[in-house]
Amino acid sequence: MFAPLEQVGRAEAVASRLVDAINLGLLADDEQLPSESELAAQFGVATVTIREALVALRHQGLVETRRGRGGGSFVRAPSPASPASWHARLKAVSLSDLRDVGDHYIAIAGAAAKLAAERSSPEDIERLRLATEDLRTATAAEAARAERYFHLEVAAAAQSPRLTHQEVQLQSEGGGLLWLPLGVQESHEQAYAEHLAITAAIAGADGEAARRLTEEHILGALDRLAEAHLGLVR
Repeated sequence: MFAPLEQVGRAEAVASRLVDAINLGLLADDEQLPSESELAAQFGVATVTIREALVALRHQGLVETRRGRGGGSFVRAPSPASPASWHARLKAVSLSDLRDVGDHYIAIAGAAAKLAAERSSPEDIERLRLATEDLRTATAAEAARAERYFHLEVAAAAQSPRLTHQEVQLQSEGGGLLWLPLGVQESHEQAYAEHLAITAAIAGADGEAARRLTEEHILGALDRLAEAHLGLVR
């Protein structure tokens, strides 16, 4: 998230990355951001650029600045979208768009799972197990975020910065559609079981199984979305 920008001096690019990190749950509600000078060094931009980006985030209600001892910039994560909000979003997307997003996502997530099985460390496996348990105990609204976070952990375990960047980009641009909170308990329990299986395959260094299980997991999510989409259109 804090990798240097390709084009230095763009407050919009810094703000966009921070917005993605907040929406994906990489930055938690009430988490304190690094100081302006630390952020500037990590992004490779001037301090004034960071200041402009934080102003933009404050206007969006995603960052709060506190003064005095213990002050700084703190994350204000948005409230979960209401059912009416995601119903409208899903209804506006065509089946061909869903399929296109799914095809891209399967290619990235499947490759990441295979590489994770070949390259992951014991610490990576432990994070995957913790992310899986987060889904088991999550409510309907929290489940969507837990689902996204699990796949980000898989991408990170692949030890490929480009794949991880693609995962973040897909989730922020359109891949997040796959994990809308449909509120179906059976699909929640099924997703948890599938995460367990994917984690076991990665822990067992079985790359082909990890890829296949991940692809089947995403295809199942696509099928549920397509069914929900058709129901909304009707």
